[in-house]
Amino acid sequence: MEIDARGVYYKQLNEQVREAVAGGEKQIVLRNVNGQRYIGAGLRGKDVRIEIHGVPGNDLAAFMDGPTVHVMNNAQDGCANTMNAGRLYVHGDAGDVVGYAMRGGSVYVKGDVGYRVGIHMKAYKTQAPVIVAGGAAGDFFGEYLAGGTLILLGLERNGHPLVGDYCGTGIHGGQIYLRGEYDPYHVGTEQIAVSEAADEELQSVRGELEAFAEGFGVSLDEILAEPFTVLRPKSHRPFGDLYVNRP
Repeated sequence: MEIDARGVYYKQLNEQVREAVAGGEKQIVLRNVNGQRYIGAGLRGKDVRIEIHGVPGNDLAAFMDGPTVHVMNNAQDGCANTMNAGRLYVHGDAGDVVGYAMRGGSVYVKGDVGYRVGIHMKAYKTQAPVIVAGGAAGDFFGEYLAGGTLILLGLERNGHPLVGDYCGTGIHGGQIYLRGEYDPYHVGTEQIAVSEAADEELQSVRGELEAFAEGFGVSLDEILAEPFTVLRPKSHRPFGDLYVNRP
């Protein structure tokens, strides 16, 4: 099923998508999307696939629970906000606050991501969210990370550092994988344990790397040709001493 989004108000467009899914449609193509917000928000259905041509607005796939969404261009801020399950592929760059409080599913961004990606991301019961970005990231990557996995590949940095300042600030769960060289100045080691990723650690995320490579036509061998650094929290309460007096 195809829907022409040209000039359609975002509420009307989302109503059309929801009605199509409720009517049994499994493959939906949206064309001429230009900044409409909340596409796929709260949508359910593991066998539903949405293909977006154009640039969707903020909070794409927010609270989504199962579908697969392919954006054939860039995505704006807040995509995968509190996403519960499903897969989101962005075939360009994505904006700020990708995966805010995300608690399940996977996000794959072929290019760069903005600021505060993965902030407050958390695991939920048996779910463990994942974000894989193929380019570089802005400041506060993985800020207050509580669970799940962030992977930054740096395949095309376009002159940018791999990751910006304050990477992993307040991390108290989950892990961050950085591929290739990065400036240690950008990683706050007071709360973060830093080590080169061992073979078994890379094996644990190989499935996500394969999904990224397959989704965007990238060589998995090229991805694995560079070493990875893994960042983990030293403590589950990194700022506890600031709020609680010791006995």
